Amino acid sequence: MIQQLSVFMENRTGILSAVLDVLKQAKIQLYAISIADTTDYGICRIICDRPAEARKALMDAGIAAALSDVCAVELANTPGAAADMVSLFAREGLSLAYLYTFLFKEKPVMVFRTDDAAKAKQILESGGLCCFQWN
Repeated sequence: MIQQLSVFMENRTGILSAVLDVLKQAKIQLYAISIADTTDYGICRIICDRPAEARKALMDAGIAAALSDVCAVELANTPGAAADMVSLFAREGLSLAYLYTFLFKEKPVMVFRTDDAAKAKQILESGGLCCFQWN
């Protein structure tokens, strides 16, 4: 499990720039960023080096942000590794709410959210995969 920063943003020009400027001023290193939007607002999901400090900096700037634990797994840097990982969950009937990837030290890391993190970890381990660790 790693911590993900979720930032709630109105869909209007300049909001993403404001969020990133706050994180830049706080010297937060971003590793991954994903944005899902609707007509009126978006959720920006961020993996960074100091999520609690990032959240505080955003909140101090009047930007709504929350921290949550998400699952992350390091994959082999080969074609089909993501498909193989997702297939493990499909075979066990575990659904994913969302997922995205980033590279860390030249290795792909898949971040995902499910309603049963303990089962996800068990499935990953039985499939020979390990949860991602910062090292």
